[in-house]
Amino acid sequence: MQTSSLKLPADLPYLSLLTQHIKKNVEFALEEDIQSGDITAELIEADSISNARVITREHAVICGVAWVDETFKQFDDTVKLNWFVKDGDKVEPNQTLLELSGNSRSILTAERTALNFLQLLSATATLANQFTQAISNKNITILDTRKTIPGLRMGQKYAALVGGCGNHRIGLYDMFLIKENHIAACGGIEQAINKARSLYPDKKIEIEVENEKELERALACAPDVIMLDNFQLKSNLAIDRTRTKLESSGNITLETLATFNEDVDFVSSGQITKNVTAIDLSLRLID
Repeated sequence: MQTSSLKLPADLPYLSLLTQHIKKNVEFALEEDIQSGDITAELIEADSISNARVITREHAVICGVAWVDETFKQFDDTVKLNWFVKDGDKVEPNQTLLELSGNSRSILTAERTALNFLQLLSATATLANQFTQAISNKNITILDTRKTIPGLRMGQKYAALVGGCGNHRIGLYDMFLIKENHIAACGGIEQAINKARSLYPDKKIEIEVENEKELERALACAPDVIMLDNFQLKSNLAIDRTRTKLESSGNITLETLATFNEDVDFVSSGQITKNVTAIDLSLRLID
């Protein structure tokens, strides 16, 4: 029995997909870890009952409650979970996140799978929040990228939202992102954008440019977004930002964010999902 549930905006485009992925993530992770059985847990009497507590040893923004719930739901749904936090909560070292009660073997066997999800997704949300806070005084939205841990794309995209960032495209299917190699293969900026519009007129189009000459050519085609790859605007180009948004990308760090001003609408960074360090969590049996 779990006392928490996944709470997401009803209009989240990938809500159904995320729910499916949580189940698949947990199913595979349990199989990966347990295989034929937890031989160490067999040291404990089969009918032993325990209480346990999960604490954080560092500051964090919590994310991953639903993955923990799903882990125990799939492995042993008689284990009771009592959460003291929810996704998005900011926590301090030694704060209790969760208490569990139930079969001792079940708690200890499912522990690592549950904590792996919680510590990684909380790390993503925490870093996303740091990026958001670093630019909070500017009208710029921080975006994640597709540089995610394989198999955990949906979870990390969700964690970025929990941390206060926005989502870039979810995958290769929901938006055009025309980069240098695409442009070269298509024969030019104009050809690539025109072909994209003819193929999928309802899909958003973003194109990457590497200098202001390319930017001018892209602006003439009026894509939805133009990505400035590793350069910032220096001239006073007349850009209708209600028609075409601008995004900066390339080697974005917490330190370099201070150099950005509001001549762009978005800043995207792969660091939010690929440069994460798991939050230090601990589960201990208690009386």
